[in-house]
Amino acid sequence: MTRQSGQWHGKAFIQGGRKFLRDALYMPALIAMHFNTQMEAKYEALKSAGKPGKVALTAIIRKLIELANALIRDDRKWSRNAA
Repeated sequence: MTRQSGQWHGKAFIQGGRKFLRDALYMPALIAMHFNTQMEAKYEALKSAGKPGKVALTAIIRKLIELANALIRDDRKWSRNAA
């Protein structure tokens, strides 16, 4: 959610959605950020683009949600890339 009124722009914040899911994925996102090379690259790219750490971590959480949804959709288990 963004807070804007005319010329004034405040900081954006997260509201709504599945808070219990975001809370549950906070620590796994930290671990993924340190041990998964793709997640680490995404985090570093966002940080180097000037995004705050929490915003970049929230993007990692979103990627984990997208990954989980794709695994469920395709009825398969996660496997490490051989790259």
